[in-house]
Amino acid sequence: MLEAIGWFVLGLVLLALGGDSIVKGASGLAQRIGASPFVAGLILVAFGTSLPELAVNLQAILRNQPALALGNAVGSNVANFGLTLGAAALVAPLTVRWRALSPLLLVLLLGTLLTVLLGLNGTLSRIEGLILLLAFVAVVSFAAARTRRESPELQDAIAAFAHTSTDLALNLLRFAIAAVLLYFGSRMVVRSAPTIGEGLGMAPLLTGLLPVAIGTALPEMAAAISAARKGHGDIVVGHVIGSSLFNLLVVVGGMAALGGAIAFPESFVRFELPAAAVFALMLYPMLRGDLHISRNEGAALLIAFLAWIAFEVLTMQG
Repeated sequence: MLEAIGWFVLGLVLLALGGDSIVKGASGLAQRIGASPFVAGLILVAFGTSLPELAVNLQAILRNQPALALGNAVGSNVANFGLTLGAAALVAPLTVRWRALSPLLLVLLLGTLLTVLLGLNGTLSRIEGLILLLAFVAVVSFAAARTRRESPELQDAIAAFAHTSTDLALNLLRFAIAAVLLYFGSRMVVRSAPTIGEGLGMAPLLTGLLPVAIGTALPEMAAAISAARKGHGDIVVGHVIGSSLFNLLVVVGGMAALGGAIAFPESFVRFELPAAAVFALMLYPMLRGDLHISRNEGAALLIAFLAWIAFEVLTMQG
């Protein structure tokens, strides 16, 4: 098991490096072909941090481990709110000016509820997966249109996030390096995670929910803390909501749409998906109120996250 843990940690490091490289490469290439820094920044803020999780889930599906992929997708959403956002707000209170985030959070809540309803029969069909993918396209269109009406200061901050070299050769090299790092990183994580899970007495779903989801969230947490210290609350919350939408609509929806119907374990519909919705719901009054996430609210998110871990572990042992 110690060897598996070593490979798992190395895989996480490669995923973090690959994710950073592909984000920079995508930003540079997008601007090279004519996308504005604002549009490139908007896409990267919202969905860029989900790429390591996507690589892990694709690897899990290729290795016929759909339960691990499902656990990682929804566990990442819980970790986004409880761990990443909670830790960032605990270190430095977050001020959020991006008013489009509130309706996007509502879409995330409705999407999670829809997924629960669609999965009550124990499966998510190909047609239902396509519905989730189409919902994602609508979300991206809404976010782009709505954010264009935000303050110039916020638009400048989003554009600055995408600032990088537009040199074609450099960005193609970044993509090539990222592809190698993400492939081998995800392979190491997916190959070693079941051994770690079995050693801890965890089923594949729980292995994805806890070790894999938390492990892939750690680089995002570090980046969020750094952004919070610089006063970039919009970037932090945008990452959390956008990444969660991507995990739910693209990763879970795509698994069903491209791979055929996928089985939803009973606990997934009864506990894990509702838990993800509860964490998102905790943020809603913060965004609808003073648009400020205090240290106390960050601490509440972290405590709720620890309570969720304890619940999952105790349920496993029971």
